[in-house]
Amino acid sequence: MPRQMFKLLAVSAAAAVALGSAQNASAQSAQLVAAAKAEGELTVIALARSWCGYGKMIDAFKAKYGIKVNELNPDAGSGDELEAIKANKDNKGPQAPDTIDVGLSFGPQAKAAGLLQPYKVASWASIPNDSKDADGYWYGDYYGVLAFEVNTDLISKVPTDWSDLLKPEYKNSVALAGDPRAANQAIQGIYAAGISKEPNDPAKAAVAGLTFFRDLNKAGNFVPVIGKAASLAQGTTPIIIRWDYNALADRDALKGNPNVQVVVPKTGVVAGVYVQAISAYAPHPNAAKLWMEYLYSDEGQAAWLDGYCHPIRFADLMAKKKLPKASLDKLPAAAGYAKAVFPTLEQQGVAKETITKQWDTLVGAAVK
Repeated sequence: MPRQMFKLLAVSAAAAVALGSAQNASAQSAQLVAAAKAEGELTVIALARSWCGYGKMIDAFKAKYGIKVNELNPDAGSGDELEAIKANKDNKGPQAPDTIDVGLSFGPQAKAAGLLQPYKVASWASIPNDSKDADGYWYGDYYGVLAFEVNTDLISKVPTDWSDLLKPEYKNSVALAGDPRAANQAIQGIYAAGISKEPNDPAKAAVAGLTFFRDLNKAGNFVPVIGKAASLAQGTTPIIIRWDYNALADRDALKGNPNVQVVVPKTGVVAGVYVQAISAYAPHPNAAKLWMEYLYSDEGQAAWLDGYCHPIRFADLMAKKKLPKASLDKLPAAAGYAKAVFPTLEQQGVAKETITKQWDTLVGAAVK
């Protein structure tokens, strides 16, 4: 057979395989949509509508597929989400979450406890390997950095670094955005404070962070209240240690009443990856899979960016020029992000273990 003819046949065969794969994917997608619509609803948990743009994303998913979405406990922490799965193993009603969105260290914990089922989305290959479970039990969805959200109507001199928070002028002012014994956002906030003191020794950062908050509490600067937009506006917690995307969303929502400034600290800039997973006991497993497909599609990833979150496929979509310029332009200056430290899964696990177990003894402030 002539070499050119052989090449043509090989190309034709490859094209046929590619076409067949595309047709299979399309058929699987149609089947998944039909199965999800047959279930008729989806139950999510801990997705505050202001968090990462989730409100718009949930509404867009409902409009696109006509599937009802039950929104459980929007202010829950990562630990609460796992407990919700455990408590509702035999519950097929709307009290049982189909999916969870938790801090990175909670993914392996949930897998080890048998709380998750594997599923790989169509865009699986474009999710970085260090941000997903090889078997598909959990996978990174977005990330941000810990920042200071400041009510500048009450705080005239805005803190620029962790050490500033210990100053007398910030008495009764500083709060975490969650309970550090259960919420990933609060755990990572403590770890970030520790990294500012132990930048070259992540193993010591968790204890350094606890020591920092012990000193903050002794100084009378720490407020043992879970910081939210309402408490910021009321003046109960005029400084909140919060993911940048939540802080920026609060700034937009409050519309200058009060004025809010979001500061990425000079040191101790910690980036946190959150992960998605499907409950092993999901009452609506097909709707859960369709929700995942939506979140990891180009459309879903762009929606996260619009909510100030860096989607996990950020590098892939930037290379393909598929992220809206308007959304990119809304982000703060990139300088702070360039300093960001991405703790490894092992480092996060050690930090979580240390902070959740030693907060009461070392800091002794019951956050409520």
